[in-house]
Amino acid sequence: MLLAKLFFEFFKIGLFSFGGGYATIPLIQQFIVEQEGWLTMTQFTDLVTISQMTPGPIAINSATFVGAQVAGPVGSVVATAGVTAPQTIIILTLAYFLFTKQRTFRLMDMLLRGIKAGIIGLIFIASYDMFKNALWPEGGNLEIVALITFIVGGVLYAKKMDLIKLIMLGAVLGIALKLALPFLA
Repeated sequence: MLLAKLFFEFFKIGLFSFGGGYATIPLIQQFIVEQEGWLTMTQFTDLVTISQMTPGPIAINSATFVGAQVAGPVGSVVATAGVTAPQTIIILTLAYFLFTKQRTFRLMDMLLRGIKAGIIGLIFIASYDMFKNALWPEGGNLEIVALITFIVGGVLYAKKMDLIKLIMLGAVLGIALKLALPFLA
């Protein structure tokens, strides 16, 4: 029963994952954190961070991780199959009509244009929730290291610092501040 639930939850995520990785984050959060309680918000934020560091789409990385957390290696396979099944079905169906019937889909073009605004909203929601959790983990006290790192990163990003250097600097700054702050207090 748990494996079927795992497959179905990730199937829903895969079915409504218009717009790619960042637009998928609020769906994963809603189904996995809020509805099922398979992860806490802190674990979810860590999951998003780890998923961004590993190659591959965030939905697949998340499905693999959550599946392993919930039901071991078999859960990983089931959740990953669930999240990829809808796109596979949709792409095969569209390919059939596009390549065998030689047609264009004006309705699909209009639909995709309309979905773009919703995707931006989903990305904003995910960013806001992750920002809030980074600064106030699990609704607790303000995380001063995260705040300082965020401000420094924002200033350097505005000055067009290379993103790879910015990520490495953020990691070093986060470690240095976490180690130094107990001595400064």
